[in-house]
Amino acid sequence: MLDDVDPEIHGPEVLANNPALVRNLWAYAKQEKLARLTRSAEKGGTYEKAAKRFKATAEALASDVELLTEKARDGWCSECMSFSTHTKVGGPIYVTDVYLCSACGSRTGVCPAPGCSNMASRGIRDVRVPKYCAEHRHDIPGFEKAFTFVHDLADYEQLLAFEKRNFAAVTKVGTVAAVVTAGAAVTIASGGTGLPAAVGGAIGSLQGLSGAAAVSSGLATLGGGSLAAGGLGMAGGTLVVAAGGSALAGGLGASVMSAYVGDDKSFGIERVRDGGGVPVVVANGFLTEGKTQAHNWTDVIAARYPDSPVYLVHWGSKDLKKLAMFIAPRQAMLMAGKEGGKTLAKKGAKAAVKNADLWLTAPTVLAGLIKNPWHTAKNRADKTGVALASLLARTESSSFILAGHSLGARVMAVAAETLGTSSTAPKVREIHLLGAAIGSDGDWRALSNAVEGAVFNYYSSNDRVLRYLYRAAQAGSTAVGNRGFKSSFANIKDIKMSARVSAHGDYWGVVKLR
Repeated sequence: MLDDVDPEIHGPEVLANNPALVRNLWAYAKQEKLARLTRSAEKGGTYEKAAKRFKATAEALASDVELLTEKARDGWCSECMSFSTHTKVGGPIYVTDVYLCSACGSRTGVCPAPGCSNMASRGIRDVRVPKYCAEHRHDIPGFEKAFTFVHDLADYEQLLAFEKRNFAAVTKVGTVAAVVTAGAAVTIASGGTGLPAAVGGAIGSLQGLSGAAAVSSGLATLGGGSLAAGGLGMAGGTLVVAAGGSALAGGLGASVMSAYVGDDKSFGIERVRDGGGVPVVVANGFLTEGKTQAHNWTDVIAARYPDSPVYLVHWGSKDLKKLAMFIAPRQAMLMAGKEGGKTLAKKGAKAAVKNADLWLTAPTVLAGLIKNPWHTAKNRADKTGVALASLLARTESSSFILAGHSLGARVMAVAAETLGTSSTAPKVREIHLLGAAIGSDGDWRALSNAVEGAVFNYYSSNDRVLRYLYRAAQAGSTAVGNRGFKSSFANIKDIKMSARVSAHGDYWGVVKLR
């Protein structure tokens, strides 16, 4: 069945014992069936291409399994990020040595960096070219470091400092699958195949799947178990596979964290207030990031959590500035007229003709947003949430309180859900969302289960940025920061702020955290 997490395995034990072979063969079967079932020629072509890739990987691994020798060596695997035994593949078919990892079944090779005993990802192509391990590619700060912790979140940079020289600086690609959009093409970078063999099969099988089946399949592959039924959560179809479950504070989580943070030069965590209580982590959104807003948070947090230290997450500066520059004139136009997207202003008709690029209707706004600013910033928020969760999982704190405004609220919701996939990660005590740029049409079980206490959602029906621009960008979806979650889960609580909040950035000075 397409929604089965694991297949029934029948065949020679030597083949069945290779996880990568099984996963890629299972993915091939799913993609091939989806290609036959779909009525869309475009989707069918996508499924067929994916099926061919997974089939090729499975066939290559099957050939390797039959040529295994008695020669083996131990080392860190750049595919599954575990310290494991690697068995050499015999025969004259490869110019360079090829091994199979006993933990994940992937094809590996000895890292050519001087004095290095780690194993690199080999892939099924380019076996003639030596590959560097994840440490010497700077895909990960360090194999052993991936399992270390810091006492205070402010010391996060220690977890990101690379221990080895980057011998592959000319090729900046990741080793671990990071983000998958269910039903869409997979965009993943890796050392050889463009898809790590260990997790590639499971990720490929997610294409065409949705909801709990997609989540449980991805997390089960990485040893994280199944996520409680609840769909893909607030990430709106973005499934963070490599940061799930037991991998969150391990090598896979560290690789994803490193990739995300390395891609966002503005990322940083600033301690803005000391304290001995439960740490509070906050993040701003596209109309507040880049401004001096730390004092706003400290005032709000101090009133509710007087003994807690406060950490401000800086993120996505470049993307958020572009989005703010795009939205600012549209926001001004929205505030000028009572009918919003239908008629941005009744006055100034002549000016509208001369300045048609500023006086936009909702369809034009939609076209502009889709071209990049909004979707780029939204995706950045999801990635930042994953990176933050990975960092929180690597601290010695047992619990955190999360708070965010606008897209910063999205960051915190993703972080909470990601932490919720692991039984060993810190708990989220409470979460406060202000003017959250999160669609209201989701299944919120994952978010509800991820928070020990309550999810407080402060919203305003007067927020025209969310009412018009968010809805246009999200093809009609309404933001929870504009209408509330309206959830049946008892711990998800909507707090209406319409009487006091008239605009997207008006929460400061009026909101009082519950």
